[in-house]
Formats: sequence, structure tokens, C-alpha cells
Amino acid sequence: MAMNFPFPLQTELTAIALAYKNSAYIADLVLPRVPVGTRSFKWLQFTRDEMFSIPQTQVGRKGMPTEVQFSGTESSSFVNDYGLDDIIPMEDLENAPPGYNPEGRAVEGIAELIMLDREKRVADLLFTLGTYPAANRTTLSGTGQWSDTTSDPYSAIMTAVDGMLMRPNTMVIGRQVWSKLRVHPKITAALAPSSVGNTPNSSANGAPANTQAVAQLLELDNIYVGDAWYNSAKPGQTSSLTRLWGKNAALIHQNPAASARGNIITFGFTAQWGSRVAGRIEEPRIGLRGGNRVRAGESVRELVTASDVGYFFQNAVA
Repeated sequence: MAMNFPFPLQTELTAIALAYKNSAYIADLVLPRVPVGTRSFKWLQFTRDEMFSIPQTQVGRKGMPTEVQFSGTESSSFVNDYGLDDIIPMEDLENAPPGYNPEGRAVEGIAELIMLDREKRVADLLFTLGTYPAANRTTLSGTGQWSDTTSDPYSAIMTAVDGMLMRPNTMVIGRQVWSKLRVHPKITAALAPSSVGNTPNSSANGAPANTQAVAQLLELDNIYVGDAWYNSAKPGQTSSLTRLWGKNAALIHQNPAASARGNIITFGFTAQWGSRVAGRIEEPRIGLRGGNRVRAGESVRELVTASDVGYFFQNAVA
């Protein structure tokens, strides 16, 4: 059914908004987008004990098999709208040099800021102690931090993995942590050829490891490194660029086939209603000749749906 909005959407501007992607952002990899049919939606949170309690399965010759029931807690949620405007004076539009589209450039800038905001929302959700059960989180300090060469990140990670009910397949890690982990003696020694004298217990320094090698060592499918920066200063204050993903790491179980109403367990996802949109409307009140107001945005909601299949290392490095 067609919808009438006071702010008309423009096909060419929407195409720019849809096409714009920054490869440094990992939010869409960490909490993949899942389409929902309406602004308000429902999702299922499954009862953990049902899948680990062993029922009576033996059946007598005239007996009836034990009945089991698979339940889930139905939770309601809704997407939020995230968008920004940029006002372009008519003189800018009329005097733009050949090949330069001020409205298209505005949509690209808006898309960048919307993605940065989403990146921070996902990082804040993923890298917060309260997101995880008490048994699935730890705060490292002193010689236990992976920036200390006497620490043992491999043992710390594998101990966490072995205690989880569902094995994680993905690591999400801040750039500062990854830079220390990839050169940690315990990691490089485990990956270096034994012929040169390096073994997992030798603490010998090998070459810096790449994500594929460490993922294979830890039996993971993916390692996503958060590289993004943001300005943490309040408006009007001196700029203070800060690593958005901080000094943390998380292990999570992801299932790409998960959906809002499906029976597949995954750490979390992003509910998305519709697609990213963009449009313009005349803005007669600015300047002498007026101008256009350009708007772009999207409707999404980030959710953690199974915190039991995640593990969090806070302050992994000093």
C-alpha cells in the first residue's frame, strides 16, 4: 500500500544512501540486519533448560511416549527512526561545479554520521558488562591483561569458550586489543613453526599474526576488529577523538540464518523495517533565494536475544 509522507522520498538520493558503505564499520557484521514487516514486531527468547534437560525416552510395549514441549518467551519491540537533515542554499545548487551534486554529497555525509551512530550503539551494547550473565564476563587487570607479555590470552579465551553452553564462532575486538593480541608471545609462538624453536610454551616471539591465523587457532569463523573513532567531546568543546570500540573483546555465537520469529539461537541481530531512505523538500526560509532540505535515515533496532552465547572481556589491555 502506498504511503503519503509530508517529506517526499527521492529515488536518486535514496540510491546514494543505500550505496554508501564505510568498510571500517563492523556493526552490520556483529549484529546482522534482519527484516521485520512492521514498525512494531515480536521476537522469541528461548528457554535454555528445555534443551539440556533429559526426559524419559524409553517407551514400554503399551506405554505412551513422554510428552515434551518447546516454549519461548515472546518479547515485543519496535524500531527507532534515525535520521539527519542538511539544508542546501539555492545558490549552492545553482553554482555547483560540473560533476558535483551538493544534494548527493549531503546524503553521503548524512549516511556516514548515521552509520557512525549505529556503530557506537552496537559497540555500547556489545561491550557492556550488563549485557552478559555474571558467569560470562570478566574484567582483566594487571598481569592478566593481554598487553602484559606474561599473561596468557590463549588460555583465558579457551577457558571462557569451554565454559559456554554453545561454542562461539566469532570474536569482536577493539583495535587496541587486537594490536596487542596479534603480537603476544603466547599467540605468535603457538602459530610459529616448531622448526625455528617456537612452541606454545616457549614464549618466543614470532611474526605478528593475522586475523585468519588467530581465528583458526581459536577455532573461530570470524574475527571482527573495530577500527572506528568518534569525537567524545561535548558540542562547543575541543575535539577529543576516541576509539569507539575501546579496550574490550567479546566472543559470540552467530547464526546467519536467524530471524526475529525463527527457532535458531543467535547472540543478537538488528531488526530493520524497510530500507534506508532519502529525500528533499523545498526550504524557502533560508537565504535570499531559499534552498532545499535534504534528509536521510533508517528504521532499526539492535537486540541481544541470547546473552548466554556470548562472553565479554572488559579492559583486555591496559
